[in-house]
Amino acid sequence: MPKNNINQIYSGDCNYVLNDSKLIDAKSVDLIITSPPYADKRKNSYGGIHPDKYIEWFLPIAKNLHRVLKDDGSFILNIKEHPKNGERATYVIELILELRKQGWFWIEEYCWYKKNSFPGKWPNRFRDSWERCFHLTKSKKFKMYQDEVKVPIGEWAQKRFKSMSEKDFIRNISKNNDHMGRNVSNWLNKKKVFPHNVLVFEEEHRLYQSNLIEMATAQSYQNHSAIFPVELPTWFIRLFSKRNDLILDPFIGTGTTAVAALLHGRNFIGIEKQKEYIKEAKKNIKELADFTL
Repeated sequence: MPKNNINQIYSGDCNYVLNDSKLIDAKSVDLIITSPPYADKRKNSYGGIHPDKYIEWFLPIAKNLHRVLKDDGSFILNIKEHPKNGERATYVIELILELRKQGWFWIEEYCWYKKNSFPGKWPNRFRDSWERCFHLTKSKKFKMYQDEVKVPIGEWAQKRFKSMSEKDFIRNISKNNDHMGRNVSNWLNKKKVFPHNVLVFEEEHRLYQSNLIEMATAQSYQNHSAIFPVELPTWFIRLFSKRNDLILDPFIGTGTTAVAALLHGRNFIGIEKQKEYIKEAKKNIKELADFTL
């Protein structure tokens, strides 16, 4: 891909941009991270796609994403259905099933826990404080740098290692003979471990645990109604890409994914329809460049 095509935000419908081989080569993108407009949301900018039409709208986009993603790349889709008329819509689950038919592998589902979600009262449910992040790939063999998201082993280890027994130095087979065993002594010199599936994001650029990503939502001053925090793309960028890789966000909004990519030595391509969002994104990228000079 020509160097002048990277680290750019393209204005227009993402389907047209993604389908233009002069702008984005086939199999050139290492990681896709995006949060498309949810059904019946962002009506002024994306038309507020009805839940019944959402799959029909998104599948051509997904086909083009499949074209530009490398065979060993990953696609992170942040999306969540909303309740309407007393029940949840099903278009997200239906979309995943259709994406599998299109050739995508559904590898994992991560959960973004939003610590400062809006409080409220509903007659048949509680406060909605999480969103889905689906991990999709073109192959079951894909790049994944798990060491990059290791976390400190935790205070539990100090207490546990003070009371070691002889059994902790051998591999024990469980009583029900399911061949699950452990040698606790293997953990003695470890400072960091692989993430659990529940995690807490307390500060930016910290390494966290895996399936449940707890972080505060971004503030409204960034002039976008549905922005995700920079910690969200940052975590996936560290896990599924390396320096100089190319990150794509086809609904880049005010440039959060671009900022996260640049902060970690990656390149980016963004696509956005709304000119006011593009203006804000370029401003955010410039502020980052000025700050790092």
